Amino acid sequence: MPVLNPVERTALLTAALRAAETRRPDRLYEDPYAAGLAGDEGPDLLAEIRAATFPPDRLRSLPSTPDYNAIRTRFFDDLLQDAARAPETTQIVLAPAGMDSRAYRLSWPGRIRYFEVDRPSVLDFKAERLRGVAPRVDHRTVAVDLTDDDWEDRLGAAGYDRTVPSTWLLEGLLYYIPEADSRRMLQRVAAISAPGSRIAADIVNRAALSLPHMRGLLDVFAGWGCPWVFGTDEPEALFAQYGFDVRALQPGEPDADYGRWPDPVPPRDVTEVRRVFFVHGRRR
Repeated sequence: MPVLNPVERTALLTAALRAAETRRPDRLYEDPYAAGLAGDEGPDLLAEIRAATFPPDRLRSLPSTPDYNAIRTRFFDDLLQDAARAPETTQIVLAPAGMDSRAYRLSWPGRIRYFEVDRPSVLDFKAERLRGVAPRVDHRTVAVDLTDDDWEDRLGAAGYDRTVPSTWLLEGLLYYIPEADSRRMLQRVAAISAPGSRIAADIVNRAALSLPHMRGLLDVFAGWGCPWVFGTDEPEALFAQYGFDVRALQPGEPDADYGRWPDPVPPRDVTEVRRVFFVHGRRR
């Protein structure tokens, strides 16, 4: 079985969270492949997160990772499915793909080409755990590192057409990579996205990287070797610099709640609070 690096191992955490959500009677989605993708390691990672988030000896002060992940998954499920229903949508790109199983668990129109971009070790790991399971879409994997100079060419060789609109999902990526790399990623995606293309991503604010009450969660990720290193207080402005007009929602706001977010949502003008944003919009 291929060995995953620290950031890639967080994909096993996400799979474990999705498996746990699938077992809930009030689940926001069903992912029948998540438990197999998480394996034995994913639940161990989740146990560390739960221990930090829900300490037995005091009230929870950290955001609820299970509720956040459930909302994020459902939000991006809905967004991708909505994009796929538009007649002009013919290509969807997940970068990075991680242990995501949307190509296998959701229904897609026959005209969709569905690209998963990630390092060879991740895609090999995932293929091994999904052995015998057929995707429900024209599924194309692109085995590259997103820091490579030629990943756009490799994506094109797999059938991506930069002259027609596309839909991109950058899930669980931007806060793990330095600001310069995040900006470079957005610049590169913009350069191969035709006008009208959609983009979606999640990102934290700057305070989430340093607030004392976040330390319990931040220390877990840092201990795994994948600290959070980038956040922005103005996600709309960040994406606008690269030609994307976007809206940024916080979990718990009306279009990103699903009845599951347990905490108040502070107004955007309140400073020194932790925020996560779901960003979505279009290329100008």
